[in-house]
Amino acid sequence: MLGKNIVLLLILSLFACSKGSSVVAPVKPVTPVTESDPAQYGVPFSGVPDREDATIYQVNMREFSSTGNFSGVIARMDSIKALGINVVYLMPIYPVGVLNSVNSPYCVKDYRAVDTEFGSLTDLRALVDSAHHRNMSVMLDWVANHTSWDNSWITSHKSWYLQDANGNILSPPGMGWNDVAQLNFSVAAMRLEMIKDMKYWVLTANVDGFRCDYTDGPPVDFWTQAIDTLRNMKSHKLLMLAEGSRSTNFSAGFDYNFGFNFYGQLKSIYSSNSSVTVIDDLNNSDYSNATNGQQIVRYTSNHDVDSSDGTPLDLFGGRNGSMAAFVVVATMKSVPMIYCGQEVGTPFRLSFPFTGTKIDWTLNPDMTTEYKKILTIRNNSAAIRRGTLTSYDSADICAFTKAVTGEKVLVISNLRNREINYTVPAALVNTTWTNLMDGGSITLTSTLALQPFSYLVAKQ
Repeated sequence: MLGKNIVLLLILSLFACSKGSSVVAPVKPVTPVTESDPAQYGVPFSGVPDREDATIYQVNMREFSSTGNFSGVIARMDSIKALGINVVYLMPIYPVGVLNSVNSPYCVKDYRAVDTEFGSLTDLRALVDSAHHRNMSVMLDWVANHTSWDNSWITSHKSWYLQDANGNILSPPGMGWNDVAQLNFSVAAMRLEMIKDMKYWVLTANVDGFRCDYTDGPPVDFWTQAIDTLRNMKSHKLLMLAEGSRSTNFSAGFDYNFGFNFYGQLKSIYSSNSSVTVIDDLNNSDYSNATNGQQIVRYTSNHDVDSSDGTPLDLFGGRNGSMAAFVVVATMKSVPMIYCGQEVGTPFRLSFPFTGTKIDWTLNPDMTTEYKKILTIRNNSAAIRRGTLTSYDSADICAFTKAVTGEKVLVISNLRNREINYTVPAALVNTTWTNLMDGGSITLTSTLALQPFSYLVAKQ
């Protein structure tokens, strides 16, 4: 089936060139590298969580510690675990290209090497072992769409890249990413080598999956091919996160799609007074193609938006407002992701290319405690992780229940910086709950006065 598609693409490309297209037809596929797979390092980790049960922590190694390397992450592994995390996601670990470079870690010079900036393969293995010892999985960041301009593929396999009519390799069209060169996914040999390189890290470093950058760039059938190959490594349970929003990413086999839409709507609720009820629409549309527990990863920060938009403190009303937003992220309908440093309320951006001020881990221990409390509640609640959602949102209040057999959880979060008198839905009036934040009891009446950015997480 793949071979027929390649032939069809070649014919269509030749036809397009005859009409004056700026992109030349790809040449015949180069015979792929055929060396055998490397030996398995270590023992495949048996504690990889089910997709619904993950709590993800993004590590930006350049900013994470004073040393800016794997050792700096290992030194804080207990703190990551104590936060309630079971999946550690490392930003790209590969050597960064120099030609036309802006020092972005997403400009990959060698898919099978570790950047000496971060350490060695031995150091990476030590990090993975350290996480596994604490019952946490490790995902690597994978950049499939493009490479650096000094990646060896440029000279050894020029046909693996998108080219114009004059044979010049192109940057990703329309993106402005001039530091990288666009790969051509109509070339079968390139696909096979890319997938072999992904498999290499599962075997060589014993990692537990990938967060795949700009997933909406490469065609869906490439991801289907890649994930099918990886899933056939029966000794490993792998988690696959698409940094994309195509619903077909779920069909391709990804466990997760990225919560771009949710983040944008949450930001507009805070900055533009948008109605909280917009979230309800996303809970339907974002999951339109999800099956078997596939999830949206949602967040109030990541390396992109922290650098471009601001910190959670900047975007979501300071310390109290950002916690009210995170409660929704962690409990409503998602797998939550925390970006390193947000749990201590880092007051400055970790700006691209991420070589500036380091995170001060002594800041705001009370915020760290609150993050721990919220994630502990999530981790201990099957209803939150897997339950059926019933929304009671108003224009200002995010309110809902999550229920499974034997457990029902209520979440009410005021996303406004003012007191709101919330009209309690009839279905919840006169119900009594145990407050999971402080252990107290609360019986709901017809109206609930909510202080600015206050929230309640309770269960029956």
